[in-house]
Amino acid sequence: MHILNYTKLKFSRKWGINMAKNLDWSNLGFAYRKTDYRYVSNFKDGKWDDGQLTTDDMITMSECAGVLQYAQTVFEGLKSYTTKDGHIVLFRPDLNGERLESSAARLEIPVFPKERFVDAVVKTVEANADYVPPYGSGATLYVRPYIFGIDPVIGVKPANEYQFRVFATPVGPYFKGGAKPLTICVSDFDRAAPHGTGHIKAGLNYAMSLHAIVTAHQNGFDENMYLDAATRTKVEETGGANFLFVTKDNKVVTPKSSSILPSITRRSLLYVAKEYLGLEVEERDVYFDEVKDFAECGLCGTAAVISPVGKIVDHGKEICFPSGMNEMGKTTKKLYETLTGIQMGDIEAPEGWIKIVK
Repeated sequence: MHILNYTKLKFSRKWGINMAKNLDWSNLGFAYRKTDYRYVSNFKDGKWDDGQLTTDDMITMSECAGVLQYAQTVFEGLKSYTTKDGHIVLFRPDLNGERLESSAARLEIPVFPKERFVDAVVKTVEANADYVPPYGSGATLYVRPYIFGIDPVIGVKPANEYQFRVFATPVGPYFKGGAKPLTICVSDFDRAAPHGTGHIKAGLNYAMSLHAIVTAHQNGFDENMYLDAATRTKVEETGGANFLFVTKDNKVVTPKSSSILPSITRRSLLYVAKEYLGLEVEERDVYFDEVKDFAECGLCGTAAVISPVGKIVDHGKEICFPSGMNEMGKTTKKLYETLTGIQMGDIEAPEGWIKIVK
């Protein structure tokens, strides 16, 4: 394993020795690209070690590792940006750290403290600063922290040893050429059950949604709308994003449920709607029967911020939103532009939202 001397790294960046990577920033796809450094910390004998940056992107583990046998893994996703004034920043990484703590506790994984989480993410981004795309390119540095059980486990029980890692990869805009409204379908599958694991960011939740999304794509749809498993009358979320609706009188509404992931993007958008745009917001049960009455619909998450939805198909019956199939709805667009403006430094951010890396 090739370990990075972090003090030497900071010295070299301070004096401008490292130059930005010669990448075609405007044509990056949304795919993995290996970068120079990643952060690794190991949990053994009841404690996490000090952690370190390394150039080694390979993981060696037992064929019987807990993550391979029983999917004991949780993860996060966040982005680093170059702002208008040239700073490299992160958006609300403390909330990702808190959510990873909750996810880990639910899967009997030793909690990696959020303070150390933020420090590890900052170190990873700073070490890979040459891969942070320039302001105005539309591209970002996607950061993926995760924890997994690494020692051999054959009986159904938690692992004894774990590894926390953070890697980063530059990605292009999620919607190249602009965000076109999606057509989604009401899924016949359930994503999560009451009192289950739907509210945490566990790999197993995403694995269980793969068949549903492949089926949706085969049938010509962009995404699924999952209903609540108990009654199948209320809107939950998609396989990887929360729903956001706008009423005809311009109220922003999002589903409230104990079995959906508490999206940091959704939480931020609701704040923006209320405090920046002066809109009324509601987080409540959203019954599928009322979806037809909304003026706009979007999917919110880290990757795209907001993906507009133009049409929902319920077993052949179409619900077409007044916002149409050509562009984002008026209010959805304002929300998108305001939040991305905050992230990129064009609009003043609420206190504590922006973490400056360098």
